Amino acid sequence: MYRQTHSALLLGVLNFSQFIPILLLAPWAGGASDRWNRRSLLLVTQSIAVVLSGGLGLLAHLDLAPTAVVIADAVALGVVSAFSAPAQQAMITQLVEEDEVPTAVALNSMTFNIARAVGPVTAAAVIGTLGIAAAFAVNAVSYLVFVGALLLVRPRRQERPVSSRLRDSLHLLRREPRLLVALGIVMTVGFASDPINTLAPAFADAFGKPDTFAGVIIGVFGAGAVTAAFVLAGLAPDRNRMIATLLLLVGGVCAFSVLPWLALALPFLFVAGFGYLASNAGATSFLQLGVHETERGRIMALWSIAFLGLRPFASLLDGAIASAFGVRAAGVVLSLPALVAALLLTRLAPRPGAD
Repeated sequence: MYRQTHSALLLGVLNFSQFIPILLLAPWAGGASDRWNRRSLLLVTQSIAVVLSGGLGLLAHLDLAPTAVVIADAVALGVVSAFSAPAQQAMITQLVEEDEVPTAVALNSMTFNIARAVGPVTAAAVIGTLGIAAAFAVNAVSYLVFVGALLLVRPRRQERPVSSRLRDSLHLLRREPRLLVALGIVMTVGFASDPINTLAPAFADAFGKPDTFAGVIIGVFGAGAVTAAFVLAGLAPDRNRMIATLLLLVGGVCAFSVLPWLALALPFLFVAGFGYLASNAGATSFLQLGVHETERGRIMALWSIAFLGLRPFASLLDGAIASAFGVRAAGVVLSLPALVAALLLTRLAPRPGAD
């Protein structure tokens, strides 16, 4: 998209297209995750993702992938993500004992962020040597790896709810307001990290690097996240630690955004990645442990809305800010909600896990 248009705004439009289906469909997808077999649901969705990613690679190879086609493919992948994200997150608790859930959530986040660290760098290398179409083909293979893993695991028997209506998701929040606090943290973390994901090519350009350097930028952020997973694995959610990691995220993103020297900015980006994963994993663990097994699909659907479904608006916002005031301003502005969340936690939120 950026190579065809050189438009930061269209990068935001692209991310909006990818994530808006999650916002619109996640409540129903969460009910599906509680009522249907999660492993089977994931096998179907990931197989569709193979076709979508591989098909886009073929179209790009044939020079039949203009902006409209790329956006349409992003929308389709967004629909897949809307149904797969709640099932994937909820199935974690079927693979481990309850006291191991925080560790499992951190390790799950670690594998995601290993992909974030390695994937973009690999993509940059593949694009630089074999072209964009080949990168889409490699991405399709990555979905096949997930399908293979799903065929190997044997989760515990899934408890099914009597009802999984849309309104039940909202009743969860009314019954337990602390869940809403955790969802707010997840949302602000998603907003703060969005400029790194959405505007990485524009950041590369701001530092005088080619657009393929975007893979390095996302990779450094992901490396910080992976480090956090190792450091914090096994630790129960804690309010004071959450405040500290939110401040690391905000400070790291702001410093990376405003510093003109790449060698100094990248270490702050690493710190931002650390704060991102630590904050998100802590809030996600609290959500997983705060509901019954039969409700986890729905609460993780709300997690999908907070972390992924609202990202379209973050993507449009940081794309618009970058177009009007520069990409560095976008990074600073989008990180500020996480700062507000940290300040509110010091005054309003009960300690996660406390009675």
